[in-house]
Amino acid sequence: MNISVIGSGYVGLITGACFAEFGLNVTCVDNDLKKVRSLKKGVVPFYEPGLEELMQRNIKAGRMHFTSDMAEAVESALVVFIAVGTPPRGDGSADMKYVEAVAKEIADHIHTYKVIVTKSTVPVGTGEKVKKIISKHLKENIDFDVVSNPEFLREGAGIEDFMRPNRIVIGTSSDQATAIMKDLYRPLYLIETPIVITDVKTAELIKYASNAFLAVKISFINELANLCEVVGANVQTVARGMGLDRRIGPKFLHAGPGYGGSCFPKDTLALLQIGKENDIDLGVISATVKANEYQKEKAAKEIMNAMGKVKGKTLCMLGLSFKPNTNDLRDAPSLYIINKLLKAGAKVRAYDPVAMKDAKKILPKITYCKDVYEAVKGADAVVITTEWNQFRNLDLNKIKKTAKGKFFFDLRNIYEPQRMSKLGFTYYSVGRPN
Repeated sequence: MNISVIGSGYVGLITGACFAEFGLNVTCVDNDLKKVRSLKKGVVPFYEPGLEELMQRNIKAGRMHFTSDMAEAVESALVVFIAVGTPPRGDGSADMKYVEAVAKEIADHIHTYKVIVTKSTVPVGTGEKVKKIISKHLKENIDFDVVSNPEFLREGAGIEDFMRPNRIVIGTSSDQATAIMKDLYRPLYLIETPIVITDVKTAELIKYASNAFLAVKISFINELANLCEVVGANVQTVARGMGLDRRIGPKFLHAGPGYGGSCFPKDTLALLQIGKENDIDLGVISATVKANEYQKEKAAKEIMNAMGKVKGKTLCMLGLSFKPNTNDLRDAPSLYIINKLLKAGAKVRAYDPVAMKDAKKILPKITYCKDVYEAVKGADAVVITTEWNQFRNLDLNKIKKTAKGKFFFDLRNIYEPQRMSKLGFTYYSVGRPN
């Protein structure tokens, strides 16, 4: 079977590479000619563990192709995935201009039956809108179906999530489209992956509901962490006690400086806007967004309050990306904290294993270092903002000797407070007795 993926960003490339690994013939489309030339060489424009190797293997096998020619991609494929961006607009709603533009362009090149699949995260009702756009711009009377097949890929673990998913969601009203989509995902039947077949609108909402609920869990445990700090309880133990309840589960119950990334901030705001447009007050989601903004602000304030005036002082930031195993800086708590420190007159030295190249474009006024210990040199305080594995076993004695000050802000609760105090650090964490 031939398929095409329109949009060669994070979702598009993982979707294309993994389907190629399933043995399908995949054409990935992007309108950036320079990017297409790079992709043909197997070079991935972002950091994602294992993706470059997977792409190169399937390019070599002749199953994965790249082009900027929409006509070539659509005409040769039975299934066309739309995986372009849906960035937030000023009011928080998803900007659908790229999806709509692609739908119009697809319509120009449909000459036989096609299944058009929205892989992008889109508002409820997008499937209907895409169908209307394509129908309006078709040059001849050709049958087609529109399907919603949302992605549930975690940055840093996208390949694993595609190959071994918790579930596959297929939203369609067509038996023919359902059969084709099931055939696409046939390799996953071997590992008994649950497949949810539903209507398009329900599938679209499942995606937003899933991301919003995970964001709720993060904001909930962060609010409890703030309570723990006041009453003298330990949020990690509270989270463990909660997580052992199978109805709750342990994942996403990790206190920190707030969530970031490409999904949770954007999708919670978009869901709020969908509720507003339909006169539904999504109070829990609204509270989640407010709690997350507060958590980032609280982290920055705690650092400045603990140190007194930070003007002229140097802080070492360990970790810039919003989570480990990615170079994604979108809405990363580190950016908020760094900007607050810079505004207060502080100097910042930073180290991140993969995100510094991207960070330099956003934060040109800070000093980027080759490793942890160069970043720590002469610092009045150390701040861990991202829980990269290499930060979990630092040479703390070396840090103590190299740093100028003893402040240590562990915003990911990696280290034990008692150990850090014994080593002589003025130690702060999130939701634990310091």
